[in-house]
Amino acid sequence: MASAIRDIDHLIVGGAAGASARTGDVFNPNTGAVQARVALGTQADLDRAVAAAQKAQPGWAATNPQRRARVMFNFKALVEKNMEALAHLLSSEHGKVIADAKGDIQRGLEVIEFCCGIPHVLKGEYTQGAGPGIDVYSMRQPLGIGAGITPFNFPGMIPLWMSGVAIATGNAFILKPSERDPSVPVRLGELFLEAGLPEGILQVVHGDKEMVDAILDHQAISAVSFVGSSDIAHYVYSRGVAAGKRVQAMGGAKNHGIVMPDADLDQVVADLSGAAFGSAGERCMALPVVVPVGEKTAIALREKLIPAIENLRVGVSTDSDAHYGPVVTAIHKKRIEDWIQTGVDEGAELVVDGRGFELQGHEGGFFVGPTLFDHVTTSMSAYKEEIFGPVLQIVRAQDFEHAVRLPSEHQYGNGVAIFTRNGHAAREFAARVNVGMVGINVPIPVPVAYHTFGGWKRSAFGDTNQHGMEGVKFWTKVKTVTQRWPDGGVGDTANAFVIPTMG
Repeated sequence: MASAIRDIDHLIVGGAAGASARTGDVFNPNTGAVQARVALGTQADLDRAVAAAQKAQPGWAATNPQRRARVMFNFKALVEKNMEALAHLLSSEHGKVIADAKGDIQRGLEVIEFCCGIPHVLKGEYTQGAGPGIDVYSMRQPLGIGAGITPFNFPGMIPLWMSGVAIATGNAFILKPSERDPSVPVRLGELFLEAGLPEGILQVVHGDKEMVDAILDHQAISAVSFVGSSDIAHYVYSRGVAAGKRVQAMGGAKNHGIVMPDADLDQVVADLSGAAFGSAGERCMALPVVVPVGEKTAIALREKLIPAIENLRVGVSTDSDAHYGPVVTAIHKKRIEDWIQTGVDEGAELVVDGRGFELQGHEGGFFVGPTLFDHVTTSMSAYKEEIFGPVLQIVRAQDFEHAVRLPSEHQYGNGVAIFTRNGHAAREFAARVNVGMVGINVPIPVPVAYHTFGGWKRSAFGDTNQHGMEGVKFWTKVKTVTQRWPDGGVGDTANAFVIPTMG
């Protein structure tokens, strides 16, 4: 018996503006069946959310940081209490295995933990006696209303990265999650309300490009945070800035893993298996390019990689023994398989072919088997562009200098890793490579929550990164006060028309 198709609506104070004329299908990637339909919102839906945010935000901004932090503590406890249900819901729409879904949510919760300390990080600066009888101090104040536009690949983590810092610093926040897997963001919004967040401070609107453009153009929205592909990130950044907004827009990636001749190859293969194929490669911090340094290293690495890849278990997202599950949609599956064919056409050696993979009993699912290419060159478009699937490419480097150049000269600069026992080589690489996040024997170098996340080149547009103090800076503006308290006498008026100095 077929399951009923459920409806996913906006989370807006007072409800949506009316029944949406348009909806989007939400699939179960394990079977290929439509399991839900999400409302694709209109300008009227956004206007209603903005109006509620404008009403609620001044009171929230006036709430002292300690009380705002208490909401964060309550929310963290509620998410942990509901972790199992949230992970299964996330997995059912995205396709990542349950353990990985829990990791998705947990990495978001780590930013919420950072936000629990918001009273400390909002402390301003103070100088007593900056001039004769003059003190100077600064304060960080919220922008007003912010918005987040988040991708399908981390429906728990990235909404929490954005909303947590924005809300903790006193803003109202409107979230537009991916229409491919929208249920977890809505549920997180409901848990925020249960934790004591006032209505109107966090709302969720669904939609496609029409909603994105409405957010970018809305004059009451002061800042927009985005994560997605580089072309769309550039579009979001350009249109948002043109509308006078503060914008951070994180784009695509093509992360490299440099394998030095002295690396522990068994550990490298274990790390690559997870970093390249975990979550079916649908991560902006995945490691889809491995760069063995020297021919001897390349031969030895390939010899160990092939059996490891062939032994990977692809299964449904609820299979606790599966290393990864299906990709998110049939369209994305086709895109990945088209890129594999492009690699073949361009002359790369297809060592392991993941196309045509079918899981017995789930023949309609969106599965792609693990794929390995060797002898990939920098002239190939399959190397230049982000595939975003379970595809690992070997690009051979002659020496250390060549290995440094490869990620440094690539159009993307999100993350990179080097595997070595040589501290000098690691230090040189970290200092010189033209990439925003570096791992040394760490395959997926996502920084901890109290540091900051952000790439370089076409991997990021805007001057401020996500979470940590960079996130606090993005979601606040600095006000500086210069004060003097006269003792009742008339001060020196001779220089009243001269620019004041503190000498």
